[in-house]
Amino acid sequence: MENQDNIHARLTAFGSQLIDVHRRLRSELTRISDEMDDFLDGGARPPADLQAHCLAFCSALERHHTSEEHDAFPALAGQHPGLAAVLDKLREDHRLVSGILRRLEHLIKDLTPRARNNPREARRLRGELDGQTAILESHFRFEERTLTDALNTLRAPEWEATPPAFLHIRPPAPPDTGPHTP
Repeated sequence: MENQDNIHARLTAFGSQLIDVHRRLRSELTRISDEMDDFLDGGARPPADLQAHCLAFCSALERHHTSEEHDAFPALAGQHPGLAAVLDKLREDHRLVSGILRRLEHLIKDLTPRARNNPREARRLRGELDGQTAILESHFRFEERTLTDALNTLRAPEWEATPPAFLHIRPPAPPDTGPHTP
C-alpha cells in the first residue's frame, strides 16, 4: 500500500503531467507532418482524412493553451508571483501560435489533390507546418524549463479531483482509413 506522501506526490506532479501532454502534442504534430509529406509526395491518404487529423490537432492545442491561461497561469501567479514575466511571455507565445494555427487551418481546409501538383501551394503549406513545429518546440521547451518545478510544487487540491484540460489533452486519433494489417 502506498503511503500518503507518495500518493500526494503522484497527484501533485502537475509539471510532469504538462511535459507528458507536450510529448503527446509533439508526437501528433510529427504524425501530421509525416502525413503531409506523404500526401504532397502523392501518397494515398485522402485529403479529408489529413484535414480532419490536422484540424483536430489544432483544436486540441487551442484548448490546451486556453486552459493554461484560464487555469494554470492564475494559479501560478497567485503562488509564484515571481513568474509574472514568464507568464506574460507564454501568453505572447500563445497569440503567435494561434495566428499560425489559423493560417494552417485555412490552408488545410483548402487542401485538394491538386495541391500535390502545385509546388507553390505545397511550399506554403509545408512552410506553415514547419513554422508551427519550430515555434511550438521552442514554446514547449521554454514552458517546461520555466514552469515544471513551480507546477510540481503548486497546491491546487481542486485539480487533484478534476485536473484542468491543459493536463489531460489527448489529441484525437485521425480517422480510420480502412483495414489494418497486424
